[in-house]
Formats: sequence, structure tokens, C-alpha cells
Amino acid sequence: MDWRLKGTIQKVLGLVPGGERLHYALQKRGGGLSNFATECNMKVDDWRLMMGYLATTNVAVAGATMLEMGTGWYPTFPLCFHLAGATHVHTVDLNPYLKPEKTRALVTHLLETHVPLIARLANRAPAAIAERLRAIGIALHRGASITDATGGGVDYHAPADAARTDLPAASLDVVFSNSVLEHVPKPVIEACFVEARRILKPGGVACHAVNCGDHYAYSDARIDQLHYLQFSDAAWARWNNAFLYQNRLRAIDFLEIARAAGFAIELDTSRARPERLASLDKLAVDPSFKRYTREQLAVTSVDFVARRPTS
Repeated sequence: MDWRLKGTIQKVLGLVPGGERLHYALQKRGGGLSNFATECNMKVDDWRLMMGYLATTNVAVAGATMLEMGTGWYPTFPLCFHLAGATHVHTVDLNPYLKPEKTRALVTHLLETHVPLIARLANRAPAAIAERLRAIGIALHRGASITDATGGGVDYHAPADAARTDLPAASLDVVFSNSVLEHVPKPVIEACFVEARRILKPGGVACHAVNCGDHYAYSDARIDQLHYLQFSDAAWARWNNAFLYQNRLRAIDFLEIARAAGFAIELDTSRARPERLASLDKLAVDPSFKRYTREQLAVTSVDFVARRPTS
């Protein structure tokens, strides 16, 4: 689909009554939810990577208390962390997007496809993972919420604000998100990191995976992930919308926001790939991005772990 057509449709749906319901229906018909198994597999693989980052930075998931920023339509990361032994996973969203039917489908898909992976990463018996998933699935099919079905292990709140959680200070081990921060205005991200530092225990970590490329490229093969760098802020505002807001921040910005909030960066995967640099050299980048180096502009993803100092 032409990216401009998609942007126009989403812009209209964000303004009309019932737009969220219509947007969800379109996503199921021809968008990201049209092939649930594929999308779910990608999310589980993203969780696998995050488990690796936490292990690399010596963060134990078993027994951890965690907070996810941005739940979405179904709670892949919170449920996987719950199965891996996390004691309590809060997950919050500004809007109540969580869909019971997709949550049930998630449990079924994990049970059918991903038990061995989850068991291996959690260092638990596959039978125990499968038994837990079956129990959660039965509860969900009987009408229980994800919070009740997991005995409070996955605690869903929406509408809720990750910048004002009301959680006690120094009460969490991990704050995390996946493909969320690129959709949040910079001042809100800054407020969320200040709040994360408050609610994390000394030595606790924030772990975030950010896809900071043009998301319209996923539906329009004629453009690439650096496409949106051609536009001024005013011109890009025409295409931003309630369902696909993109802040166009570069990877370095997220790291600097974390440092400004008092975190130390312990892991940073951002790299300027040769093909992105070649693509950038063919692009007329808007002057509003002149503060960045060529390499900083070309980076379209970053996963990072930021630790709250112990003193």
C-alpha cells in the first residue's frame, strides 16, 4: 500500500468515532495482525533477544518485579517473563488496546510452538511451562482477565501512564519496552525515564528495544527506513497520526535521554549498517537533522540496557 494512502486512512480513523475499532479490524484483515503466527513469532524472538541482554548485564529474571511500557494488543513479553519466573510483571498502556481474543491466541500459540524455547531460556522443565500455559488458557477461555488468569503475575493497567505509575520508589528490578519508544513524543520519553529511575531499585535496569526507522516502509516497498528524514517537522506532521505516530528520534537520542535521567548505559546495539549508509547518501535529508552525524542518521534500530546507579 502506498504509504501516503495508509497515513491518510490512519489519520482519518484517529479522528472519527469508532476509529480504534475500525483500525483494529483493518489490521486483522490486511495489516500486522493478518498473519498472527508470524507476528507472534517475531515478538517471541524479540523477547529472546531481551532475555539475552538481561543475562549479559547480570540481571536475573527469576524472582524479578518488572514494568512494561506499552502493552499493545496482546501481552507477549509480560507473559513470557511470567513463565520465565518473574514474580510480578506490571504492564501499562495509555489506551486499553489489549484484546481478549488475541491474548487467548497468544497463549495457544506459545503452547503449540514456543514451550521449548521458553523452558530453555528460563532454565525450567518444558512440562512445567506447558502446564502453566494450559492453566492460563483455561482461565482466559472462561472469561478471566490476564491479571486474574496469571494470579496477578501479569498485572495489566489501562489507561495508565508510564510517566506517573504510582508505584513505590525503588520497588522494581526492570523497566522495559519493545518497539514503543519510537512512537512517543520526546518530552514524554524524558518523563518516563525520570519515573523509571524513581521506581527502579538501585542497580535496577531499563531495557528497551527501539525501531527508529520509517514504519511506513513495512507497507510500501518503494520506500526504505530512512525515507522520513526528507521531511521537515511541519511536513511530517501531515503524516503522523494517532495509530502510527513516529517521533523520528535517532538512536543516540534515546541513549542521551537515559543518561540525562541519571542512568549509565551498559549495553548498546546501535550500528550504522553499510546498506543504510548507502541509502542515506542518496537522500536529501531535511536541514532539521543537521545536528546528527552521517552514522547517527543511518541507524534504524537500537536495543539498550541502562542501569540506575547504586549510589
